[in-house]
Amino acid sequence: MGGPNIFVSVGEPTTDEQEQFVRAIEARLKSEGMEPCTVGRNFFDADSPLKTVVNLMDGCSGAVIIALERTFFPAGISRRGGTREASLSNVKFATPWNQIEAGMAYSRGLPLLVIVENGIKSEGLLEPGYDWYVQSVKPELSALTTVQFNGVLAGWKKKSKRFNQDSSRGQKSRLQIKP
Repeated sequence: MGGPNIFVSVGEPTTDEQEQFVRAIEARLKSEGMEPCTVGRNFFDADSPLKTVVNLMDGCSGAVIIALERTFFPAGISRRGGTREASLSNVKFATPWNQIEAGMAYSRGLPLLVIVENGIKSEGLLEPGYDWYVQSVKPELSALTTVQFNGVLAGWKKKSKRFNQDSSRGQKSRLQIKP
């Protein structure tokens, strides 16, 4: 087993490019001495999805949210019939599990690293302005080697390390995750 467990929230990739991007993030975390843990990728349980997320997250020292396009709407209407009705075009949404898992991680005090594909609708916990920095990137390998990404990752890693050292949850025995 590697270093501290890190919860990774990511929907099932739908393209080869998305899969390569997710694998590159997992490899980067491992190269930083962390162990990425994702429900449905390298962690499976017979419990309900929410219980599985809770069980896995409680053994982690940080969370990475990878919001990639899941659903695309070429055209639509927001707030239909209301006074603030607006036309939408070319809107991309990530899996709603990114929102759920980000909220769960935040409520546990886990440091959040939020990576959002360019063009994803910026709303909820995937929009800037909260207690974490939201990085909007093109989902390609070069996005993980920029000065910005390296700086944000280094800051988040410090917070995750501190959480692991200071929190009583950080002192729990870690789950044994087999890839």
